[in-house]
Amino acid sequence: MKQTSRIRRAAVLLALGVVSGAQAFDTSQSLDAIRKAADEFVRSQIPGEPNTLEVAVGALDGRLRLAACGQPLQASLPAGGAFREKTTVAVTCPGGTHWTVYVPVSIATNVSTLILRHAALRGTRIAAEDVEVQTRKVAGGSASYLTDVSELANRSLKRPLPAGSVLVADVFEEDAVVKRGQQVTLLASVSGVEVRATGRALADGRPASRVRVQNVASQLVVEGVVESANVIRITP
Repeated sequence: MKQTSRIRRAAVLLALGVVSGAQAFDTSQSLDAIRKAADEFVRSQIPGEPNTLEVAVGALDGRLRLAACGQPLQASLPAGGAFREKTTVAVTCPGGTHWTVYVPVSIATNVSTLILRHAALRGTRIAAEDVEVQTRKVAGGSASYLTDVSELANRSLKRPLPAGSVLVADVFEEDAVVKRGQQVTLLASVSGVEVRATGRALADGRPASRVRVQNVASQLVVEGVVESANVIRITP
């Protein structure tokens, strides 16, 4: 009787065009398809050569039963998510049968990156002779890793590093482009109109950093964001 009822139900679903022939007889979503959607999403979002990326999709609970999705699965990062060594991908069925499964994913990248030849102190400027290029398996994506000696210019170490360290952008700080006492142009937007004034920097400032400046005409001290070597945008 159970088999007969199942066949009748499948026939009704097929007649109504609700599902395909395969789905009519198997209304459970393939867990492998969910894992595949998570894998393909991660690979499509992380830049670099496909053969440098290693993605390991975690297993899903075999007891999980979901209605078969009649539309292509959609994958995304949950709110606040990022492509780290360990991350979670949300795989969603966007159709009338709506559900979302959170899939654990591990990410590693084989990247040719700059390696520090010797220990270096905070504030050190790293030059070409201080590094060598090696291929390393690193956690997450490769976007933050330095891969060319040209990326060492105009920056210094924020903290000491031991020999053999993999160089990433976060261990450096950019040189100040605005110097204390320097004359700068102050920019401010007032009711949609851009206003310019002459100012004087009261501290050194790096790109995108906040710095105090004094309006030369009014002597008023305000704070702004460094946009370039001689322009500071005043912000509330």
